[in-house]
Amino acid sequence: MTTYNVGYIVGSLAKGSINRKLAKALIKLAPEKLKFHEISFADLPLYSYDYDADYPAAATDFKAAIKGSDAILFVTPEYNRSIPGGLKNAIDWASRPYGANSFANKPTAVIGTSPGAIGTAVGQQVLRPILGFLQAPQMNAPEAYIQFKPGLIDDDGNVSVPETEQFLRDYMEAFHQFMARVLTVLPRDA
Repeated sequence: MTTYNVGYIVGSLAKGSINRKLAKALIKLAPEKLKFHEISFADLPLYSYDYDADYPAAATDFKAAIKGSDAILFVTPEYNRSIPGGLKNAIDWASRPYGANSFANKPTAVIGTSPGAIGTAVGQQVLRPILGFLQAPQMNAPEAYIQFKPGLIDDDGNVSVPETEQFLRDYMEAFHQFMARVLTVLPRDA
């Protein structure tokens, strides 16, 4: 079976982000045929089409990291019933200038955690139509809205609740199968 290079984007810029902890857990629980690298957007300036003729190096590198990935995993919090502004800015950089969308035909999955009972459900529902517009095939099921409670995931990505650990393992297996199906139909250079 093919090994896939998966870029992951943590929607929070906070060093102590619980979504970063979730990302570590997902990487630990993922099938061995998935290799991960974080795609950070911390150094991106605010997007403006004024940059389209001459992209800054941070934006060029960001676009190249997405383009060089077989699939993209979004691990994001919900801010004010939406996605974090920094994440939206990063998506804008990666999808511009017109005709140079780095997300086109990239299998994607969206997951997140928050202390609230509905996890990041509303934020994810905002992100999904953006990915649809960008022609990024999405794993629609299983959906994953993780309520974060103290001690659920430690700093090393270990999950303390066996049922949650198994759910996350199953989620990553489903993502693996999804990306394999998508990339069979839409080869990497399509």
